[in-house]
Amino acid sequence: MNRREALMKRLQMYDFVLTETGLFLDSHPKHAEALEYYEKYLKLREEALAEYTKQFGTVSRTMLQNPQVWDWVDCPWPWEEGED
Repeated sequence: MNRREALMKRLQMYDFVLTETGLFLDSHPKHAEALEYYEKYLKLREEALAEYTKQFGTVSRTMLQNPQVWDWVDCPWPWEEGED
């Protein structure tokens, strides 16, 4: 697995954790431990996303690098295989 694939897998894992924890928090909104857990993984996701974006470009069309150009199509898309 290359660096790009490893970062994408981390992002996917963090998204899963955040989704599942968010669902738990929907029914337990004051659960302190779950809130801390959510914040921890939100921070980890933000760090991984920043690293991925810096090295490989955007992972979503909502993350334009340049508002003057539709640059989403310039980078390899997250599901495409590419060189490190």
